[in-house]
Amino acid sequence: MQSNVDRAHKDQAHQYLEQFQKSVMRVIEGAFEYLADTVMQSDSWTTVFSMLSTPEATNEAKLFAATTLKGKIIYDLHQLPRESLPQLRDSLLTVLSTYSNGPKPIRTQLCVCMANLAIQMLDWKDVLATMMSALGRDTAAIPCLMEFLRVLPEEVTEGRKINLTVFSASKEPYFLECVTSWIREIPLNEIVSSPLLEIVMASLNDHAAMDSGVECLCAMFRETKDVDSCLDIIKILYPRVLSLRSHIQQAASDEDPETLKSITRVLAEAGEAWVVLIARMPDDFRALVEVILECAAHDKDTESISLTFNFWYELKQYLTLERYMPARAHLADIYSKLVDIITEHLRYPKPEHGNEADLFDGDREQEDRFRSFRHNLGDVLKDCCEVIGVTECLQKSYVLIEKWVQAHGQAAGHGNVPEWQMLEAPIFSMRAMGKMVPSDESIMLPRLIPLLVDIPDHSKVRFQAVMALGRYTEWTAKHPETLEKQLNFILAAFDHSEREVRTAAALSFRFFCNDCADLLKDFVGQLQQFYQRVIGTLPPSSQEEITEGVASVIAKLPPNQIYQSFKMTCDPVLARLVEMAHSAGASSDEKAKFAVADQLQLVTLFIQWIQPVVPPTEVNPAVQYCQEIFPTLSAVVDSFTSFVPILERVCRCWRYMVLSYRTAMAPMLPILAEKLAAGFASSRQGCFLWATDSIVREFRDDAPDVTQETSTAVFHFFETQATNFLRALSDLAPEELPDVIEDFFRLCTDVLLYHPLPLVRSQLMPTILAASTSTLTVLKEEPIMATLHFLRDFLACGTQNQPRSHFSDEASKEAAQSPEVRQAVIQLVQANGEALTQRVMAGMMYNFPADCIPDASGVILALFQLVPSMAGGWVSNTVTMVPAGSISPQEQERLLRNIEQRIQSNEIRKIRMILQDFTSSYRRRNVAPREGLGRLEATRFKFAG
Repeated sequence: MQSNVDRAHKDQAHQYLEQFQKSVMRVIEGAFEYLADTVMQSDSWTTVFSMLSTPEATNEAKLFAATTLKGKIIYDLHQLPRESLPQLRDSLLTVLSTYSNGPKPIRTQLCVCMANLAIQMLDWKDVLATMMSALGRDTAAIPCLMEFLRVLPEEVTEGRKINLTVFSASKEPYFLECVTSWIREIPLNEIVSSPLLEIVMASLNDHAAMDSGVECLCAMFRETKDVDSCLDIIKILYPRVLSLRSHIQQAASDEDPETLKSITRVLAEAGEAWVVLIARMPDDFRALVEVILECAAHDKDTESISLTFNFWYELKQYLTLERYMPARAHLADIYSKLVDIITEHLRYPKPEHGNEADLFDGDREQEDRFRSFRHNLGDVLKDCCEVIGVTECLQKSYVLIEKWVQAHGQAAGHGNVPEWQMLEAPIFSMRAMGKMVPSDESIMLPRLIPLLVDIPDHSKVRFQAVMALGRYTEWTAKHPETLEKQLNFILAAFDHSEREVRTAAALSFRFFCNDCADLLKDFVGQLQQFYQRVIGTLPPSSQEEITEGVASVIAKLPPNQIYQSFKMTCDPVLARLVEMAHSAGASSDEKAKFAVADQLQLVTLFIQWIQPVVPPTEVNPAVQYCQEIFPTLSAVVDSFTSFVPILERVCRCWRYMVLSYRTAMAPMLPILAEKLAAGFASSRQGCFLWATDSIVREFRDDAPDVTQETSTAVFHFFETQATNFLRALSDLAPEELPDVIEDFFRLCTDVLLYHPLPLVRSQLMPTILAASTSTLTVLKEEPIMATLHFLRDFLACGTQNQPRSHFSDEASKEAAQSPEVRQAVIQLVQANGEALTQRVMAGMMYNFPADCIPDASGVILALFQLVPSMAGGWVSNTVTMVPAGSISPQEQERLLRNIEQRIQSNEIRKIRMILQDFTSSYRRRNVAPREGLGRLEATRFKFAG
C-alpha cells in the first residue's frame, strides 16, 4: 500500500499544511478545496500511508493523514477490492504499532480506523486475537490496545458503520450478544437513539435470535434502574416494551410457550427495573402492570408465570408504603385479578387417561416441580394479601369453595368427588394465606372454617383442609367455639387410609396443641388415650409432632398435676423403649437400633416442653419423674456402647434435663455426672462431653442457688472428663478423634468462662495446652476452630478485661479480670508459649483452612499482647525452623525487623497483619515437604495421668 506514491500529491499537502500553520484563515479555503478534490481519489490510500510513514512529516500532517484515512475507511472502503482488505489491515496494524506510544491524537484516529475496518471487514473473524498479537506483547503498547477496545463499541453504535442491514442483524445472535456485552461500557442513550434498538426489537420476531435479543433488552433495563437519571431513556424504551402486547396474544393463540416465556421475561424485567416509577406514576405505567398480568393469564403451561413472581413482590414492597397509598388504590384491581389467576394455576392437572391415582403419568420429578411451584404461587398470594387485604383474598377462596359445593356437593360421596381440583385449589390458597391473616379476623373465617370441616373425603382435598386448619390455630385460640369441630376433623384424619393425610394430621395436631393448650388442658385424659392409640401407627417425624403437641398441653397444667400426667403419658413410651431396646440388642438389624434412637427422641421432647415453674424450695415434679426414668436411660447406654446414634440421643436427653430444669437438677447431679464420665471413658464419644457442657453452664460459680460445694464438685467432674479425653488423645492419633476434639475444646471454653480460676490453677491446664498444640495438626476445620477459640479466650484471660458472653443490655460493659487469673495465665503462657507459637505458625504456613487463619493470627496477637518480647523470640525461633530453602535470609530478616519495630513502637496490633501477610506469601510459594516439616513437625502427644 505504500509503494508508487504520488510525490506531487504528498508535496502539495505538505505545502498547504505549512501555510495552515502560518495563516489559518488564509489557507483553510485551499485546504478544503484540496480535500474535496484529492481525498476522494482512489490513489489517496497510498498518499495517507506515505504521510504516516514519513519521519520528516510534521505531527500536524500525520494527524491530517490519520483523519483522512478514517474518512476513507468509513466512506470509501468500496473503492478497494475485497481481496486487498487483508493487506490494508496489515498496513494499518504496522502504522498503529508505530504510533502505539503517541502522539495520542494520531493514535486515537488510527484506533478509530482499525475499529471501523473491523466492523466492515466481515471476513476478519479473530479481531481481538489479531490485536492482542500485534500490540499485547509489548507492555508499552498496552495503552494503545486499551484505546482500541474503548473505541470499538463506540463505533459499533454508529448505525451508518454497521455493514449488516437491520433485517440481517436482527437475525444474528452473535451480533446481539456483542451488543449486550458492551452495554455497560457504552452510554445507553446512544444505543436506544440508534438503529441498534430497532435491531434488538426486531430480533424478538426471529426464533433463532430471540434469546439473544431478550438478554440484550434485559441488560438495557438493568442499566436503567436508576430511574431518575435514565428517565429519557425509559421514555424511549417504554412504548417499545408495550408494543410487545400483541406478541403475547399471538404466542397464546399459536400455543408457543417459548415465545410467551421470552416476552414475559422482557416485560417482567422491565417492570422490576422501573417498579419505583410504577409506584410514583401509576397512571402512566399501569399499562405495563396490565401486560405483565396478561402474560400470567395466558400461561397455560405454567412455564412463564414464575418469571413475574419477583416483579409482584418488588411492586408490593412499594405499594405497602404509606407514601404510595394512591398507587396501591390505583392498582388494587390488578392484584385482585392476580389472585384469580394464581388460584387457577394452583389446580392439579386432570389425568389424561382417567387414572386419578397418577396425575403426572408416573413422572415424579414433574410432580415435585408442581408442588414446589404451588408453594411459590402461595408466596405471591401473600403479596396480594398485603396489597388488597386478607379479607378480599379469603373471600375469593370462599366464593370458589361455595361455588363448588353448590355445583357438586350433592354428587360427592363414597369416594367420588367430581371436579375435586376446583375444590382443592382454593383450599390450598386459603392455607397459603394463613400467615397473613390476623387472629382477630371476623368476616371470612367464621364462614370458611365450617365449610372446611364438612368437605367430602378425597385424599388430596382432605390433606389440604387438614393443613389449612393447622394454619389458623392462633385464630381458633381466640374463637374457642370453633375448636371442637376442627379438632374432631383433625383427629379423624389419623384414621385415613392415605399416609400423606395422616402426616398432615400430626402436623396440624401439634399446631392446635401449641396454640390452644389453655383450651385443651382440661382434656388431657382424652389426649393421653388418643396419644397411646396412634403413636405406634405413625412414622418417626409424625410421632415427634404429636408428642410435642401433647407435651405442650401437659406443660399448661398446674404444677401439682404435672407429675401424674407426665408419668401417665411417658411411661408407655418408656415401656416401648425397653421392649425395642431388648429386641434391637438381640438383633444385628441397624433399623431396629435406629428405631430405639427415635423413641429416645420422644422422651427428650417431653423434657423440652414440660418445664413447670416451682419455687426453689419445692421439688420439681418433672425432675421427680426424670429421677424415675434415669435408670432406664442408663441401661440403654450400657447396652449400646458402640452405637453412636443411641448414645447421642441419650446424651441429648440428659442435656435437656439440665437445660430445662437448671439448678433443680442438683439432686441428680451425682448420678448424672457418674454416668457421663463412665460413658465417655468407655465409648470415647463426644456426645458425653456435649452433655457435660450443660452442667458446666448451669452450675457455674456465680449462679444463684448453687453452693460452693456443688460448684467445686462440678469442676472436679470436668477434670475427670478432661483426664479421660487426654488419655484418649494419648492412645489415638488426633485424626481419629476430630469430633471429640471439637466437643472437648468447646467444653473447655465454657469452663474457662464459668469457672476461670479453678481451670487456670488446675494441674491439668499445662497438659491441656500441650494437647491443644497436638490437635491443631488435624486436617479438619471444626476441631481446629474450636481449639483456636479456646486458646484465644484463654489468652484473653491474661488481659485486664475478662472475656464474657452477654445476651442482655450489659454487653457493652467490660468486667475486670481477677489478678489471680491473670497471673496464672501469664505463667502458663511463659511456660508453653513457644510450643504454641510454633504449632499455630506452622498451621498458618501449611495446613490450616483459610477460615481458620483470622483466629490463628488472633492467637499470635494475644501472645504478643501478653509477653511481647518473649513472643518475638518465639516467632524468630519458629522462622529459623522452616525447611531449608523455603525462605530467603533477606525475607526472614525483614519479617523479624518489622516485628521488632512494632514492639518498640508499641503497635502490637500491626504485628497480626505482618504475620498474616508473611504466612500467606509463604503458603503460596511452598507446600509441606513429603519428608515432613523437620524441626517444625508436631510431636506425638503423651499423657501419663
